[in-house]
Amino acid sequence: MDALTAALKVAASGLGAQSERLRVVSENLANAQSTGTSPGADPYRRKTISFVSELDRSSGTSLVSVGSIDRDRSDFPVEFQPGNEAADAKGYVKMPNVNALIEMADMQEANRSYTANLQVVRQARELISMTIDLMRS
Repeated sequence: MDALTAALKVAASGLGAQSERLRVVSENLANAQSTGTSPGADPYRRKTISFVSELDRSSGTSLVSVGSIDRDRSDFPVEFQPGNEAADAKGYVKMPNVNALIEMADMQEANRSYTANLQVVRQARELISMTIDLMRS
């Protein structure tokens, strides 16, 4: 039973981490066109997430958790949009440094990791249930 409990803890930590990653990706995609509100103002800056491994002393397993959520310091692309309220004197607007293709790839990877962790939880739950049924007979 201890191995199953450890598997559940590891999978649960993975579910939490990937859930947070999906939240960050969703926020980036939602703000992919959010420019500044005044000429020359900085637009939305893409968020990045990093994970850390931490030891669960009670089970002796390594769990994953969110290490930090930071801002991507890459340059903002500029677009010529003279009618935009955030346009500078030459008509250029700083756009968010969010690349929708990268975000979609991150979302797909996070979704797959989430699904894999969820499958581990289901399998462990099934094994626990089978063990209890065996103990009853």
